[in-house]
Amino acid sequence: MDFGDILDKWERRKPPNLMEALLNEGNVYDKDNAAENVKLRHSADRRRLRSRKPDDVLDIHGLTRDQAWLSLDSFFERGRSSGFEKLRIIHGKGNHSKDEAVLRKTVLDFIEQCQFAGESGYEKASGGGSGATWVLLK
Repeated sequence: MDFGDILDKWERRKPPNLMEALLNEGNVYDKDNAAENVKLRHSADRRRLRSRKPDDVLDIHGLTRDQAWLSLDSFFERGRSSGFEKLRIIHGKGNHSKDEAVLRKTVLDFIEQCQFAGESGYEKASGGGSGATWVLLK
């Protein structure tokens, strides 16, 4: 191969893809990849929070709907200001209610309306089952 062949080969080669070169060097912020990493991290955080014990617990057994609502309001406000991530509300299963489980419905209604209440669910049987609700704070 002589020098002329080398120059011909050089001129025919495909120009480099600058964006690809920069990405390979790590000098460019890939927003799609970063968004995926945030989703994965967020998902892992949520799994961790779901499995851990709550930071605080409120038992509203025996309260009226209005009393329970006021207690929930101050409980969530205190939890948020304390930097808590997970709360548990013990409301009972409603076995002593005539029609429906009033306190359980009150808790669910409150969670729906509370701006810093995130994901929620019933505890495992060992934690009270459907008689207790956990809530992740935003």
